[in-house]
Amino acid sequence: MPAVNLEFSPSAMIALNAIIALMMFGVSLELRADDFKRILRTPKAPLIGLFVQFVLLPASTCLLTTLLPIDPSLALGMILVATCPSGTFSNIMTWLGRGNVAVSASVTAVSSITAGIFTPLNFALYAGLNPNTRALLTEISVDPVELLAMVVLVLILPMIAGMLLGKRRPQLAQKLEKPLRNFSLLVMLAFVGGAFAKNFEQFIEHFHLFFWLVVTLNGMALLLGYLCARLWRLAEADVRAVTLETGIHNSALGMALIFTFFPQAGGMLLIAAFWGCWQLLAGLVLALFWARRPPAGQPATVLGEGAQ
Repeated sequence: MPAVNLEFSPSAMIALNAIIALMMFGVSLELRADDFKRILRTPKAPLIGLFVQFVLLPASTCLLTTLLPIDPSLALGMILVATCPSGTFSNIMTWLGRGNVAVSASVTAVSSITAGIFTPLNFALYAGLNPNTRALLTEISVDPVELLAMVVLVLILPMIAGMLLGKRRPQLAQKLEKPLRNFSLLVMLAFVGGAFAKNFEQFIEHFHLFFWLVVTLNGMALLLGYLCARLWRLAEADVRAVTLETGIHNSALGMALIFTFFPQAGGMLLIAAFWGCWQLLAGLVLALFWARRPPAGQPATVLGEGAQ
């Protein structure tokens, strides 16, 4: 693969980290202890979702990148995306697709909070197992402690702060939640758009290299979630939630990690940036398909009614 030299200033990296922290703060305003109690009361569906996301998908991605004759930088990007926690948009997609939003919210919350541990560990483990990415990882010399600190600062602490505010000042949190969500989304889209614009020629030149990799990886993620949920005979609404949780990840976190620790690995950013766009498109198409087919026992009158 030819060299990919993407341009991003240090101020842009700081801005992205701030955007992610703001997004996590806004999303966590509606999180409550009940979201975690649901797992204790009915743990089967959330635990399956977490198992697929933190164990099965990273391991399958590592195997896939080992078998495919692809550039190590692209393979490393695939492994990083696969080890990131589920994205907040999975909750919206689950609602649209008449899935179990409670299961979706539980998996998102737990995966986001535990990402401070599992994302660095899984990434180091599976990137080290692949002989091609192992060499690149050694060359980059990532400090696991520094990587963990990065995840804690942009993910864990903002989420804890949001949950505390939501608990102590629920009325204020309710007023802030929607504006923060909309603002964060707009700023994130503007950031990604600016990154594409600044490096447009690079993305076009290498589009044929990363497009099919992202589509394959996202399809595999959705399929793994669906098959595992079916295998364990979950209810239809739970199957949809687990599927979408597995297929929609926090690609913004992946991009922030790349900017901070792998600025010279342009192939990684190609994967993470396009994943962020493709997963929303694929998730929306799947959610709209399911929206026309309510799970057994749910009425077909109101979109998302059975998922609430």
